[in-house]
Amino acid sequence: MTRIDALLAAGPTFSFEVFPPKTPEGREQLDLALDELAVVNPSFVSVTYGAGGSTRDLTRDLVIDIQSRTGIPSMAHLTCVAHRRDELLELVEDYRRAGIENLLALGGDPPADGSDVPGELTYANELVSLVAEVGGFCVGVAAQPELHPRSTDRASDRRHLADKLAMADFAVTQFFFEVEHYLSMVDELTALGVDKPVIPGIMPVTNLAAVDRMAAMSGAAFPAHVHARFEPFADDPEAVRRIGIELASELSAALLAAGAPGLHVYSLNRSAATAAIHANLGIGR
Repeated sequence: MTRIDALLAAGPTFSFEVFPPKTPEGREQLDLALDELAVVNPSFVSVTYGAGGSTRDLTRDLVIDIQSRTGIPSMAHLTCVAHRRDELLELVEDYRRAGIENLLALGGDPPADGSDVPGELTYANELVSLVAEVGGFCVGVAAQPELHPRSTDRASDRRHLADKLAMADFAVTQFFFEVEHYLSMVDELTALGVDKPVIPGIMPVTNLAAVDRMAAMSGAAFPAHVHARFEPFADDPEAVRRIGIELASELSAALLAAGAPGLHVYSLNRSAATAAIHANLGIGR
């Protein structure tokens, strides 16, 4: 069983995300993390796609390598930005030939330098349709519990998300820090007739400055009461890491108790925090 929709049906799923390393040292660190996290028997692993399509080949090669080498079902991120339609079709065909069955369809981020790199597709739902033309894939999409940064209002944001999920098999959320954001989103989707599973994304805080930056970029709030738990230990990296794992474990437990179909941890190519969260939840023992 490698399709994520089938894994979710048997759920709950426990998965994590990695990104393509750009140096030999980074690849060694990633391989070590994958080996160490294999003991928690992850349901699947996802591999990110760089802004502006900058890691297209690295992502493809890493997804194929992880699944063939470790046997862990792997999901490739795929974006519209900076790609012609024929390039996307070729990449999807590459995945099908390699036995990859899971794709995450994203609109995508422009390059960090702000350069203009338009593609022939604009929105994730167009990419879901393109993947369906090739056929044989389980397709996920992204969800933002605290609304997409470019949304004009809550109602239209949820309507757009519901329309994406009507075409896709499941969603994975951007990270968030309060369970209420996730539960409200699920309730709003249910009211719109959506019954597809939405997997919450979990970001363990191991570095305050880094999470502040990522939250600002993604539109996720870093609540004052959460930040306050770290303030007495701002100069103690090990204490920050410990508290971050505690918070992520508490959030994960609350989400599972509320009926979430699984957890997807943003591992940042490290194993320790992800493994600790699983241990705190009693997963993989």
